[in-house]
Amino acid sequence: MSVNLIYLIAGVAMFLAAVLPSVLDRYAVSAAMVLLVLGMGIGLLPLPEGMRLDPVVIRPQVERITEFTILVALMGVGLAIDRSFEWRSRAAWATWSPTWRLLALAMPLTIASVALLGWGLGLAPAAALLLGAALSPTDPVLASDVQVEGPRVEEPDDDDGEALGEPVDEKDDVRFALTSEAGLNDGLAFPFVTAAVLMASAGGLASVGSWGLEWFAWDLVGKVVVGVAAGVAVGWGLARVAFRSPRRSLRLAEQGEPLLALAALVMTYGVSQLVGGYGFVSVFACGMTLRAAERNHHYHRSMHEVVQRLERLLTLIILLMLGMSMTKGVLDELDWRGVVIALALVFVLRPLSGWVSLRLRARPAGLPGGLGHKETLATAFFGVRGIGSLYYLAFAAGEHPFAEERWLWSTVAFTILLSVMVHGTLATPVMRYLERRRERGGRARPA
Repeated sequence: MSVNLIYLIAGVAMFLAAVLPSVLDRYAVSAAMVLLVLGMGIGLLPLPEGMRLDPVVIRPQVERITEFTILVALMGVGLAIDRSFEWRSRAAWATWSPTWRLLALAMPLTIASVALLGWGLGLAPAAALLLGAALSPTDPVLASDVQVEGPRVEEPDDDDGEALGEPVDEKDDVRFALTSEAGLNDGLAFPFVTAAVLMASAGGLASVGSWGLEWFAWDLVGKVVVGVAAGVAVGWGLARVAFRSPRRSLRLAEQGEPLLALAALVMTYGVSQLVGGYGFVSVFACGMTLRAAERNHHYHRSMHEVVQRLERLLTLIILLMLGMSMTKGVLDELDWRGVVIALALVFVLRPLSGWVSLRLRARPAGLPGGLGHKETLATAFFGVRGIGSLYYLAFAAGEHPFAEERWLWSTVAFTILLSVMVHGTLATPVMRYLERRRERGGRARPA
């Protein structure tokens, strides 16, 4: 493959990334599906000399690009959610009920079930736990087909670009639940990845007693609290400057400068890492805090748009490289155990864990945060696996050598492929069916 051909392929791929979301909007095909298949086709061609696609060899590069892509996606998710959250309000906690259930119940159940299945199929306990943790988060990058579209504001506008009405709320609780879950569980998977590394480093399952208490107090609780606090603090400070600074030159909202979103995510991640918190949680909290400031200002749309464009470009690169690697050997270690785990996760373990978590003392349907039976099934099923799984595996393998690393890469890659194909095919028809159902219910209630 010549350098000129690489330029041509890259240009065509970027063009597809720009047009596919609108072209495929009415079809049961996602952009991620097309880009993965395109990458697999490109991977059949000879690679330029020196170009490596082995994830074990290029692990540091995989970790960095997936890390930054997730950060960009998390900032976009934080800015996109219209439903406000006030921690002192019981009503706010109730409207976020699906999120808490998916995080507190569905995620640990998914991790435990995948880990137990892997252990039962012959994996070492640490490797099984790592696999469960890496495959547990709903991906904020590839789950865009089932997430909220972006920040909305009330009309009409005044002369300053601010809406005059009250802030809008999320109308689609399925999309809200999946979006907010994806915004938080990428960071909350980190403690369990850390536990897998600690278990592998300390000598297996019997070592849990030597590090378990400290892990629970700091890795599971302390770093989450620090991460949220760091994100809220940075978001609040930047919002004060952008919207209410006494100096006009610093009121970026009036200037419409959207790069504040990128500055915020990089700054927040740096602050959180320095103080010991989870950066993923911090960036999402920062995005939510920025969104909470002047909720009806059109500036949120500008920030979300620039983040979304960057996310699309980064996703293009990762999906093409992942697709190429699939036809260049990353699936070579896949065996029947990996196939069983992937099929079980997509069709049984995540849907069942999600359904159980959402049905226990569920909030009544029709209220914000309430899900009907069919909405519950859809929310439980659409736990898209993606780029977050690649990051966590790359991170853990860089912290401690796992004997099963190549098998883990093959299994994770196959699971992502399966998830992209299954969820990408079903997302459009299922979400449209639920939208029509909600519209019919909305018309029937006033009568």
